[in-house]
Amino acid sequence: MVTGAFGYTGRYITERLLEAGRMVKNLTGQPSRANPFGDRVATVPFDFEDRLALAKHLRGAGTLYNTYWVRFERGDVTFERAVSNSKTLIEAARDAGLRRIVHVSITNPSENSAFPYFQGKARVERMIRDSGLGYSIVRPTVIFGREDILINNIAYLLRRMPVFGIPGSGLYRVRPVSVEDVADICVRSGLGETDEVVDAVGPETFTFEELVRLIARIIGRRTLFVHVPLTAALTAAALVGRIVGDVVVTRDELEGLIAGLVTTEGPPTGTRRLTEWLAKNAGVVGRHYASEVSRHYR
Repeated sequence: MVTGAFGYTGRYITERLLEAGRMVKNLTGQPSRANPFGDRVATVPFDFEDRLALAKHLRGAGTLYNTYWVRFERGDVTFERAVSNSKTLIEAARDAGLRRIVHVSITNPSENSAFPYFQGKARVERMIRDSGLGYSIVRPTVIFGREDILINNIAYLLRRMPVFGIPGSGLYRVRPVSVEDVADICVRSGLGETDEVVDAVGPETFTFEELVRLIARIIGRRTLFVHVPLTAALTAAALVGRIVGDVVVTRDELEGLIAGLVTTEGPPTGTRRLTEWLAKNAGVVGRHYASEVSRHYR
C-alpha cells in the first residue's frame, strides 16, 4: 500500500515496487487523479473519518509506504488535522494486520519545534514508534527530481527575473537528495526486519546562495543576486504567489531553512548528484511553474 502512489515521492516508490514484481494499491485523497500505471495499481480513498473502512482498504497488504502530509495549512487542511489523520491511518494499519510502515518524514523533526511542520512530523514519528508495528522512518532533506517544486521554481524565477533576492546571509546549508534515491531507500527499508530511522541525504552540500548560483549558471542566466531581509523575501514571494496563484514559500519554510533544519551532519545515503541532474535537465527545469495549490488543492 502506497499513499499518494500517483504523486511525487509515492510515484517513484510505486515504480520500484512494480519493477520488483510487487502488487501495489494506491491510498489517496484524490481518487480521480490520473493513473499513470493503468490496471497495475488500484486506487482506494483515505476514509480518515471511518477507521474500519480504512482498515478494510489496507487489509491484505504487508507494508504501508506512507508519504501523506501537508506542506502548509489551507482552509480546513491544517497540520493538526494531518496529525489526526495520520493517527487514524497508523491505527487502521495495525487493525489490518500490516507488518511494517515505511514513513517519509523530514530531517530534524522535534515536538518542541517552533515550526508546526517539524513539530507535527515528530508527533507522527512517535505514534509510529509506539504503534507496535515494524517501522522504518526515512528523513529526507530537500528532494529534487522531475516533479520537484523548490529547485524547479527557483529556476523558474531565475529565468524570468533579472534580480534574485537571497534571504539573509545565504550561508545556511542545503544537502539535496534525489527523489530516486529517496524511493530506493524507502523500498530497501520496506524489506528490512529491524526498526530504524534513516536520513535520506545527497552527496553534495551547498550554501543556499551557492545552490541558487549553481542553478543560474547551469540554465544560462546572468542574474543579479542581492541579499535581502527575511521580511522582504516573504513580501516578494507573496507578490509572486498572487501572480501564479500559489504559495511560493511560507515564513516557517524560510526560517526552517535558515535555521539549518533541512540538512544533517551524517554521511550521505544517496548517490545521485544535483549538479549532474541539473546538467541533464538544464533545458527543461524551470520552464513551467510547479504549483503546490494546483497539485493538491484543485
